[in-house]
Amino acid sequence: MKHLIILLSTVLSLFTACAQNTEKEESSQQYKVEKSEEEWKDQLTDIEYDVLRNEGTEPAFSGKYVEWKKSGTFTCKACGNALFESDTKFKSGTGWPSFYDYIEGNVLEKPDNSYGWNRTEVECAKCGSHLGHVFEDGPKPTGLRYCINSVSLGFKAKK
Repeated sequence: MKHLIILLSTVLSLFTACAQNTEKEESSQQYKVEKSEEEWKDQLTDIEYDVLRNEGTEPAFSGKYVEWKKSGTFTCKACGNALFESDTKFKSGTGWPSFYDYIEGNVLEKPDNSYGWNRTEVECAKCGSHLGHVFEDGPKPTGLRYCINSVSLGFKAKK
C-alpha cells in the first residue's frame, strides 16, 4: 500500500508539473506587441486565450506538438515570434512539448511562486504571452526542460 501511495504521488506530480496559475499578475514590462484584452480575445481561440493571456494550461498529452517530429521553428501563437528550434525538442514524457533551449532574446523567464511552488515561468519576449515553465531536469547540454503548452505555439517548417 505504501508503494502504491508513493507511485500515485509521483504520477500526480508529473501531470501537474506544467500546470499554471490562472490569475495573471499585472506586469510593468513593455513589449513590442501590445494589444487590448478585446483584441487578444478576437485573435485567439478560447483555449489559446486562456493559456497565452491568463496563464492557463492545456491537458497533458492533448496538444498538437507533443509528438511532433518535423524540422523547423516553433513560434509564439499570439505574435509569431520565433521561440524554439525543432532540434532542441525532446521527448520528456510529461505530456507537453519540451525543449532544452530557446532562441536567444526571444523568451523571458520570470519567477512564479503560485500554489506555493518555486518555479520559473516562460513567456514570449515580444508580446508577453505565457508559454509554460522551465525546470532543471532536462537533457544535456543545458540540463533544462522548457515545458511548453502546444496551444501557445505555431510552427514554421524548415525549407
